[in-house]
Amino acid sequence: MDLNLVVLAGRLAAAPEVRTFDNGSILVRYLVTTRSERPRRRIDVVPVVLWDADEHCGGLERGDRVWVAGAVQRRFWSDDRNRRSRIEVVAFHVQRHPDLDEFGSVDPSAMVEGSAEV
Repeated sequence: MDLNLVVLAGRLAAAPEVRTFDNGSILVRYLVTTRSERPRRRIDVVPVVLWDADEHCGGLERGDRVWVAGAVQRRFWSDDRNRRSRIEVVAFHVQRHPDLDEFGSVDPSAMVEGSAEV
């Protein structure tokens, strides 16, 4: 059995970019940074797209911590001279990571959800 499943937890590197198409479809683009310490210290910036999401994206902003669930997809297109490709995560769920209060409890107002089926 094959499986293409990605789960990311990180921060938004930029504010979400929202595009609305003539057919009414909405595309939201995110850049999610993930940090790791092992096996070596590194920061990755992962492009994420979410189709037909709530237009307001749950009020997500640059620097917000998020959870993303989706699948890896490679997209191809051509410009004037070259054929290009990009690997990105096509999300079916993007959610603000719950903030912890000073006692380690989850702040319920921090739970904002935007989801769409792929």
